[in-house]
Parts: sequence; structure tokens; C-alpha cells
Amino acid sequence: MRITELRARIAEYFPDPNTYSRDIVHAELGGVTVEQALVMGQEPGDIWKGVVAHNPEMPAKFR
Repeated sequence: MRITELRARIAEYFPDPNTYSRDIVHAELGGVTVEQALVMGQEPGDIWKGVVAHNPEMPAKFR
């Protein structure tokens, strides 16, 4: 997965994707935000898996 696809998926589900990516800390990503995980070099696909795990209520069509 590319970073652009990760950002598109986040934007498709979350009403304020920039705030979500910048402010929500995910234990699934090692206690960092999506943006911090990207800066640290984590793979976008792994980040997406963390986002999905952090939001178990997410409907299957967004997973």
C-alpha cells in the first residue's frame, strides 16, 4: 500500500482525517499517531492494519 492509498482510506471513513491522523494515538502502532508512524518509516499497510484494529466498529467495506 502507498501512503496516498492510506490517506484515501482514512479520509473515506473519518470525517476529519487530518485531525485523526495527527492527534489520535494508537497502541497498535506502538503508542504513536498515524503521522508519527509514517515519519518513523512504518509501512502504510501496517499502519492501516493498526487503524482497523484501533476501530473495531469499522464496517467491513472500509477494512
